Amino acid sequence: MKQVFIGSILSALSTGLGAIPILFLAKSITHRWRDILLAFSAGIMMAASMMSLIPEALQAGSFFTLTIGLFFGVLILTILEMTVPHIDLEHTKKGIQFDEKAMLIIAAITLHNIPEGLSVGVSYASNVSETGNLIALAIGLQNAPEGFLVALFLIHQQIGRWKAFIIATLTGAVEIVTSLLGFYLTSFFRQLVPYGLAFAAGAMLFIIYKELIPESHGDGNERTSTYSFIIGILFMIFLVESF
Repeated sequence: MKQVFIGSILSALSTGLGAIPILFLAKSITHRWRDILLAFSAGIMMAASMMSLIPEALQAGSFFTLTIGLFFGVLILTILEMTVPHIDLEHTKKGIQFDEKAMLIIAAITLHNIPEGLSVGVSYASNVSETGNLIALAIGLQNAPEGFLVALFLIHQQIGRWKAFIIATLTGAVEIVTSLLGFYLTSFFRQLVPYGLAFAAGAMLFIIYKELIPESHGDGNERTSTYSFIIGILFMIFLVESF
């Protein structure tokens, strides 16, 4: 219990950690570096899904449970995408009221973090203790650039640096609650563990292919983003092997 609590807090607060540079860099970050960060995050999450979550789901269950859980994760993310407006960090149309836009950003990012928190909690409930730490680390590494980009967007909307930093940090706090929820559900109902691990993998794969990769390849930085994606995969593989 202590381990999942610490892991969920660290992965959630990584959103705020990633937003810290916004207090000093403001608008100086280039679009190229933004795409590099997104692609690196995608590589990390891809390796975590394919080398940790999916093998663990197969070991704890079967190909059938993997398929059901994975598609359920994709389905939930699809529903979230259809019901929560997508916020384009660079190309959002002008003319929306400030308060409405800020609330849309906060709602979208907060709901986006729900399956990530569940992924951490479910991973800690698995029989392999290292899985929880690896997924918490992967989610934390993904949250850091996300926090930076959210804070950067808020600053572009004339929100103060400190306020943008606080908002970006709070969007990750929901992961603590959902992480504990995922942990308790799969701890009390052990048969849910393979489904939960597969759900986490499906949610992460959806985020990678639907959000992170397209966002990092839409502005002429495809080659450097591809290199960054591969480096992210290798970085996570190194961490998996190290554990």
